[in-house]
Amino acid sequence: MRMAYDATSLLGPRTGVGLMATRLLEGLAESSDVDVVAFANSWRGRGELRSLTPAGVTVVDRPLPARPAHFAWRHSGFPPVEWLTGRVDLVHGPNFLVPPSRHAARIMTVHDLTAVHHPEMCTPHTRTYPAAIRRALAQGAFVHTVSEFVRREVLDVFDADPAQVTAVANGVDAIPEADPAIGPRLAGGRDYILAIGTIEPRKGFPTLIRAFDALAAANPTLRLVIAGPNGWGQAEFDHAIEQATHRHRIVRLGMVDEAHRASLLRGARVLAFPSRYEGFGLPPLEAMGAGTPVVATRAGAIPEVCADAAELVDVDDADALAGALDRVIHDEALREQLVARGRARAGAFTWPAHVSGVLAMYRRAAVAS
Repeated sequence: MRMAYDATSLLGPRTGVGLMATRLLEGLAESSDVDVVAFANSWRGRGELRSLTPAGVTVVDRPLPARPAHFAWRHSGFPPVEWLTGRVDLVHGPNFLVPPSRHAARIMTVHDLTAVHHPEMCTPHTRTYPAAIRRALAQGAFVHTVSEFVRREVLDVFDADPAQVTAVANGVDAIPEADPAIGPRLAGGRDYILAIGTIEPRKGFPTLIRAFDALAAANPTLRLVIAGPNGWGQAEFDHAIEQATHRHRIVRLGMVDEAHRASLLRGARVLAFPSRYEGFGLPPLEAMGAGTPVVATRAGAIPEVCADAAELVDVDDADALAGALDRVIHDEALREQLVARGRARAGAFTWPAHVSGVLAMYRRAAVAS
């Protein structure tokens, strides 16, 4: 089977979508019955894709400006992916948009339905996703979701044929060993709560800041560390910090590299994941794999992903979040239970299983088309 893969997410800062693309392409490159051709929708990233793509994947580096291409694909179904790749049997768009094709089966990955349930948390671009999903389904495309929760949402919201929608969970990378001194040095102290994610309304960081402020008075050495790139909706985040009594103990790190991320995860007393909606949720699994207990919200797919390996609280409930964090920080028996359950839970999500599941979906789609 010769297939085309939109590898645009490999360019720029590595997000969860970029990690999924990297691990999937690595696995596909090792498969004897798949010939993968990668391309990117990027003018600024032209020429970079070849150096970022796993060995064994053919790279087409013909520049394709993203905005004009997306506009054309949404409104005219042109140009077909074969214009870039030559004839293919299947094309996979891993980030809410699958290019048109003359003859190939088409697969779109849907990571969440934030744009359906919380359009106020979305940018104008991401608010175009529901129409793209609906159009792809109507044209016979297959949808890959990263959790069973999102699969059920796609079936319900778009009245999709269950045969068109398949859930294959992401894997989680093993967190590398790290210098135990780096995390506390970055945090400014050894006693810290860690949060990881892009600063955007969906991630619920203002609630976490209020919860931390409630804990900080009784815990004079406790700090809150928030690592991740700036997104949109920064004003609400900044206002929450300005209003915090103990804002001098809130550490904003921005994007961190892999080594610093590992050190922060391994050194934290607890990972807080206060998201208001998630289609999967990778940081909790990373923390579990590093032996760090997790407190998260009952948002979207988080209960499915974390199961009984995390303390879960209601969305936007700062008091409940503060209480759960306090218990996990100070109750050693609870910590030990969560660490043991967390390691087992993280071990259940592997990239080989992800690659195998997606390959099986490819074969079904190719036969059905």
